[in-house]
Amino acid sequence: MERESMEYDVVIVGAGPSGLSAAIRLKQLAAEKGQEVSVCVLEKGSEVGAHILSGNVIDPRGLTELIPDWKEKGAPLNTPVTDDRFYMLSEKGGIRVPNFLLPPLMHNDGNYAISLGNLCRWLAGQAEELGVEIYPGFAAAEVLYNEDGSVKGVATGDMGIGKDGEPTANYTPGMELHGKYTFFAEGVRGNLSKLLMEKFDLRSDCDVQKYGIGIKELWQIDPEKHQQGLVIHTQGWPLDSKTAGGSWMYHLEENQVSIGFVVNLDYWNPHLSPFEEFQRFKQHPFVRKYLEGGKRLSYGARAINEGGLQSVPKLVFPGGALIGCSAGFVNVPRIKGTHNAMKTGMLAAEAAFARLASGVGSGDTLDAYEASWKQSWVYEDLYKVRNVKPGLKAGLMLGNLHGGIQMWAHDLGLGKLLPYTLHHAKPDNESLVPANMARKIKYPKPDGVISFDRLSSVFISNTNHEEDQPAHLKLKDPGIPIAYNLPNYDEPAQRYCPAGVYEVMRDDDGSNPRFVINAQNCVHCKTCDIKDPLQNIVWTVPEGGGGPNYPNM
Repeated sequence: MERESMEYDVVIVGAGPSGLSAAIRLKQLAAEKGQEVSVCVLEKGSEVGAHILSGNVIDPRGLTELIPDWKEKGAPLNTPVTDDRFYMLSEKGGIRVPNFLLPPLMHNDGNYAISLGNLCRWLAGQAEELGVEIYPGFAAAEVLYNEDGSVKGVATGDMGIGKDGEPTANYTPGMELHGKYTFFAEGVRGNLSKLLMEKFDLRSDCDVQKYGIGIKELWQIDPEKHQQGLVIHTQGWPLDSKTAGGSWMYHLEENQVSIGFVVNLDYWNPHLSPFEEFQRFKQHPFVRKYLEGGKRLSYGARAINEGGLQSVPKLVFPGGALIGCSAGFVNVPRIKGTHNAMKTGMLAAEAAFARLASGVGSGDTLDAYEASWKQSWVYEDLYKVRNVKPGLKAGLMLGNLHGGIQMWAHDLGLGKLLPYTLHHAKPDNESLVPANMARKIKYPKPDGVISFDRLSSVFISNTNHEEDQPAHLKLKDPGIPIAYNLPNYDEPAQRYCPAGVYEVMRDDDGSNPRFVINAQNCVHCKTCDIKDPLQNIVWTVPEGGGGPNYPNM
């Protein structure tokens, strides 16, 4: 069956903060100038916000620029930060770092603890009021090109393809969406963004991207233990001194707490399990006291860009642009990226509108966007912290000391005294040592009260995929997991996946190992696409609407 097509001025892939901000800004500019601009947003989740997960204390700067009267319009920023604490944990205790020692960049005055999913739902409503067309449940599966090689748009995936690759009775071909410009706002490690970076060599002048995996739970806790607006971050235990990461605990409204744990994906020990580290972290006396008597409501996981300024690729190519976390604008020490994602979406929109308003814009390269972000506060935000993440290669203590000096220098106006830039030498998939050279980690069994197993966790993520469809997790070489990863790294996919997607199954006598992919469990975190040692696993989009359905995350 031939695919139908629809024409727009701008097609946006992804209804996250950057994609929705771009859509809103385009319509705002059109209204200001009295012109018509057609804008379409595709979202692979079943609804806007279904795939949005973030341990989010938002700097509202980007939102305020986009919608100055957001308070009056009811934006879901209901919890201003009232108490900000940072701890270094040991196995049984820990010490609080006094706030006066923390660089001002690390403080959260004026910020809000939020559900980013709920903010995106609200932004979608604002966009639709302006005339933006939003299509949830449609996954962009293919980039389309014009004859001259410029991006023409995207095609959504076919529906109703069986596991055997053949159309079923429910087969529906994908839809083509053509745009004069196409913005890719897929979030971290977007599958189409990755292809575009390769095709247009967008990473030729930047460092490799670095990543972390963030694992999050939402809890309802005892009201007597709840302090709305309390924000807590920790470093240290249970990670060793060579493995970077940390935690957050944000006290939201209605006695709810967002709690999560981040492990940088350049970790060295193939026996490490980020999921189990998170479960172990919750048993720390300092953490457990908040959760005891409470109830876990939801669970999810997502990769995080951590490369910072050095790892931002070229953002533009003929016919399109990368915005938000598709490119990587997270300020790692601040643990904030939403403000930068929104601003880059707005800047791309402004560059595209200027070309469209001139009557000649279509399929060309938005050089104005590439220039404008480097002149914006996004660049300044990332420049100040550019050496913090790569400095952690020296270990947690020295790395934190170096990072603190960097941030204090910039806050005091002495940044020119530290003009150097450290670089990221290798991608995260190359950081593992052989399994026989690393200590095995014995993780405690979950108690079902504070700590839990993977499958019960995936269950409360509301993850669902149509079972009769080809697996969206592809192996370039099906033999590598058993022939290479198992003998060298004890097949780390068994542990780095936070959803139990990958297993090594054996016969009863322990022989005949086989690699099993439980694709229906996938929460779309993208960790496998990042951490697999030989980059043998390729994450692609499943049928639209599949994956997690996160409430209030």
